[in-house]
Amino acid sequence: MQEILMPALGEDIEEATISFWHVEAGEHVAKGADIVEVTTDKSTFNVVAPCTGVITEILCLEGESVAVGEVLARMEEEN
Repeated sequence: MQEILMPALGEDIEEATISFWHVEAGEHVAKGADIVEVTTDKSTFNVVAPCTGVITEILCLEGESVAVGEVLARMEEEN
């Protein structure tokens, strides 16, 4: 099981807001594919899949503020 974490987005950024999920639970994704769009007061970023596999669980809802390092979703990595 691979956890997808809210990445550090800059020196002074401690959290971001989930803008849009590009995937749903149960969906197959390729490594590097956009998974979720997050927004700070300064910019918008896409979080990408760390590996190829299936999204098993989405833990944060659109509109929710999420701290850096928090688990956004989980995925089952393909071998």
